[in-house]
Amino acid sequence: MTPHPPAGHADVAAVAVPAHAKLNLDLAVLGRRPDGHHEIRTRFQAISLHDLLIVETAALTHLEGGVPDDLVLRAQRALAEAAGRDLPARLRLVKRIPIGAGLGGGSADAAAALRGLSRVYGLRCDLAPIAAGLGADVPFLVYGGSAIGTGLGERLQPVAPDTGWYAVVWPGFPVSTGDVYRRWDEVGGAGPNQLRRAAFAVEPRLAEFADMLGPGWHLTGSGAAFFRRCRTRAEAESAVRAGASAGWTAVARPLGPWSRPG
Repeated sequence: MTPHPPAGHADVAAVAVPAHAKLNLDLAVLGRRPDGHHEIRTRFQAISLHDLLIVETAALTHLEGGVPDDLVLRAQRALAEAAGRDLPARLRLVKRIPIGAGLGGGSADAAAALRGLSRVYGLRCDLAPIAAGLGADVPFLVYGGSAIGTGLGERLQPVAPDTGWYAVVWPGFPVSTGDVYRRWDEVGGAGPNQLRRAAFAVEPRLAEFADMLGPGWHLTGSGAAFFRRCRTRAEAESAVRAGASAGWTAVARPLGPWSRPG
């Protein structure tokens, strides 16, 4: 990668980057690979729910609002290695996306770090291969919109964004993605999200939560959040009231892409 403009130049001193969540509108598990990972086919959709990452040039790197091995810092190190130069920054992370919910919060933060650091340091590069090294959802969240993801989810084919609104509910506890995929090897799956059966086997409380919500709700990713498609914002606001007594809720709309590859 050849950064441009020259080292030392910053396009801007600071940027605030929304780190948008994603939904898996569907998810098929195609099988386990020899390396232990699972091949999938999923339709990603970026949504308006987001964390916020403020990126400022600085003499030394400091992260506020994250943890020591946060994906934000891992993204910064990966971008610096690709650029062949230090990219010190003050990074302030404001979390809104629940952790362990299947909404891509950590991956969204990593994608926002790549985008923000590229902007403040004037880098012109393809972020996709760097993003792929950070996690399967990160490449999609660098660009947003809607896409069919294959492989581990990192191979993307853009498609038209969804329409309408979403009601999103989360029961207040995380589910381990690794545990869910390992259980999928034992129980398999069916339906729009083929991880649903495995997620319920890993965390029985999730099945109870789904029963409380009733029909029409779909698990995103490996859980633990559910979403429901709605035609209008008012319909989505009405739908989230079904889960308000049992967990966290949000109303969100689908978004188009905010960046382009290359």
